Amino acid sequence: MPETPLYSINPDRNKPWNGLPDLPIHPDLYRTVAIYERLAEAKETLGRLQGRSIAIPNQGLLVNSISLQEAKASSAIENIFTTDDELYRAFSQQPGEFTSEPTKEVLRYREALWKGFHYLEQQGGFSLAYFVQVFQEIKQTPEGVRPNFSSVYIRQGGSGPNAGKPVYTPPRGEGILEAKLSNLVDFLNDDRAYPLDPLLKMAIGHYQFEAIHPFRDGNGRTGRVANIHVLTQKGLLNYPILYLSRYIVEHKQGYYSALAGVSQRGDWSGWLSYMLSAVTQTAQLTYEKINRIVEARDAILDVIASQTTVRRPDQLTQKIFFQPVTRVRHLTEDRTYAENTARDYLNRLVELGILERSVVGGNHYYLNRELYSILAE
Repeated sequence: MPETPLYSINPDRNKPWNGLPDLPIHPDLYRTVAIYERLAEAKETLGRLQGRSIAIPNQGLLVNSISLQEAKASSAIENIFTTDDELYRAFSQQPGEFTSEPTKEVLRYREALWKGFHYLEQQGGFSLAYFVQVFQEIKQTPEGVRPNFSSVYIRQGGSGPNAGKPVYTPPRGEGILEAKLSNLVDFLNDDRAYPLDPLLKMAIGHYQFEAIHPFRDGNGRTGRVANIHVLTQKGLLNYPILYLSRYIVEHKQGYYSALAGVSQRGDWSGWLSYMLSAVTQTAQLTYEKINRIVEARDAILDVIASQTTVRRPDQLTQKIFFQPVTRVRHLTEDRTYAENTARDYLNRLVELGILERSVVGGNHYYLNRELYSILAE
């Protein structure tokens, strides 16, 4: 008599996978030496990042800029592109100033990242409302979970002979999506019933969300926002500063292949290995960026303090590292400086080569080139 498989795979890519197994998955699918070795490495690197980040008095130095880069990379996975210059200028703008549609989409992703973060702080756990709120912010729509008649297909990309053919059809039907999302929410929230390392829980939960595919569009970005929030909700990071989407952009084919490996072959080992490698490499990258940002900030503070008569040089330095592009109003809206003083100080930093000034549409923008270069690497 054949053994019962540890995981039931998708029998027909062209039909809704209503038999998508509920969580948790069987422990033997992840209890291997290889997975636990990758898990230990990922936890060590993530712990080093967390330790470094909490030692910085003003985490706004990290949170704003790194979350913008996460938003830009995650949107690029969905073929939504903007430039760093346009993104940073748009982030510094006021409502009503012109911003291109792709840049607006990136900024909406960042806003969804923060709305979801604050929702979890207030509510204490994941819920269907959490996923809907994140999705609605990303897509700027009042829609919720797609209706039970909605046909959604994941199709083969590229231009080969299989381009456009379905590679996966998510579940659909009366109450099916809601039931599967409820199971996912329980899995993410209940650490007594589902005692699993948070990194494994994040990776397994991300696959499950993408397999459920609860919305008409925006599932990839919603799922990637949730990845970061699992880590903050479980206490592995204080703030959403892990830059996972860059790894996925650089290993995009591996991402989709690993997802398909679970539904088509039950290959959870390949998927978990991919995600744990993503955490390890991006945590290391972010750790290095933080060190470089702090070193640059301290070096520039020394220059401002020793070569100018700027009052409160520490506050000015903090302002120009809060985001890559600074405008006069950023120094005046909280009354750090008067308007003329703020403009004069920013222009002095241009003379020192610390900032670069540009004029776009009559507006003056001051770019922190050092911060810009570090984030662009």
